[in-house]
Amino acid sequence: MELLTKTLFLCLALALTNGLPPLDAAAEDAALPDRCAGIEFDAITPDEKGNTFFFKGSHLWKGYHGAAQLANQFFTELDDIHHIGHVDAAFRMHNAANHEHNYFFLDDKVFSYYNHTLENGYPKEIQEDFPGVPSHLDAAVECPKGECMANSVLFFKGHDVHIYDITTRTVKTKTWSHLPVCTSALRWLEHYYCFHGNNFTRFNPVSGEVSGAYPKDARHYFMRCPDFGHGGDYEVPKCSEIKINAISTDDEGKSYLFSGSMYVRLDTRKSGLHSFPITRSWKEVTQGVDAVFAYDDKMYMIKDDHVYIYKTAAHYMLIEGYPKTLNEELGIEGHVDATFVCPNTHTVYVLQGRNMRSVDLTATPRAVVEDLPMPFSDIDAALCSNEGIHLFKGSDYYLYETPMILAMSRMAPVPQPVTNALLGCQD
Repeated sequence: MELLTKTLFLCLALALTNGLPPLDAAAEDAALPDRCAGIEFDAITPDEKGNTFFFKGSHLWKGYHGAAQLANQFFTELDDIHHIGHVDAAFRMHNAANHEHNYFFLDDKVFSYYNHTLENGYPKEIQEDFPGVPSHLDAAVECPKGECMANSVLFFKGHDVHIYDITTRTVKTKTWSHLPVCTSALRWLEHYYCFHGNNFTRFNPVSGEVSGAYPKDARHYFMRCPDFGHGGDYEVPKCSEIKINAISTDDEGKSYLFSGSMYVRLDTRKSGLHSFPITRSWKEVTQGVDAVFAYDDKMYMIKDDHVYIYKTAAHYMLIEGYPKTLNEELGIEGHVDATFVCPNTHTVYVLQGRNMRSVDLTATPRAVVEDLPMPFSDIDAALCSNEGIHLFKGSDYYLYETPMILAMSRMAPVPQPVTNALLGCQD
């Protein structure tokens, strides 16, 4: 017996000396939860840097692949203070007043973290921070204005969804019996997902409506697992190969790049760039776009000789009576290469070949006010921001300070290459 004890002690010492895990550590690794086995998550949330955390019991996964780790390695106080060993619900909230915070809900308590550090005064009773929201939640997800009617948080408990208005601190409760009971929820690239079991269902955050063939297995989409994958992974294009049909930022600050039949949301880079069919957000636009611009809380989408106008509030809704012809809407005829509207102005500039035509959007009927020359033609897309006017042509762009400087130029400036910082492509 004494010899056996010495032998085991020697083996343990050799293992430690050679950097191998002791026997109990190896057993612990084998006991770690495996999301590829098909488990039900307790909560899912991104942090302020765009890392997505998946919680199960006392463990979590950071990102879409890799082994489970103890949750208290990232959010220490969840374990030290409450000793629950699980998270009921979690979400990241971003608005002008709160910057970016992560909220975690455990039974009747809420924890608020900023930059992975628990804020003073927490944990609190849920009702202190979110009056009218019940305890023992199933899931939670932020829904900003423009995707919901106001800056909101959706709290799920059973088939009830408690819609909390961040500004007024009031709650409206709806029952979405057609939606599975969500054990976690995630907002990803302005789409909303209810996770239940090892599956997920995409839903409309305003109505709860489910469109498409759901549920789907999360292992095909939200994690990298052997023998799983739907073949639809989006690869960020190289900047030297990028082809833009249109680019625009709406009045809610959402920026879009359109290419072929697809679009990419540019201002959500921290959550990851991904392309989606244009028809997912603008279902009537089935053949791609030639030009896009935003004005007065509306998105104008031009294809061939027609204009589609969408209201931007709480998802894009086609205004009744549209599409209309270019001539009816803007007093323009012929193919449109690009359009742009500068911030806090009421003029849209329509680029056609070597001509830049300005249209007063406050006039009725609308008509061309000025027809100005362009120093070059065949522009793919245009965007006007506080930085100036970007004219995109292939994988290059030209920058002008104002429309008048553009019109007065007799020669094109030296083109600059599109970069990752500009469009999120691969340099």
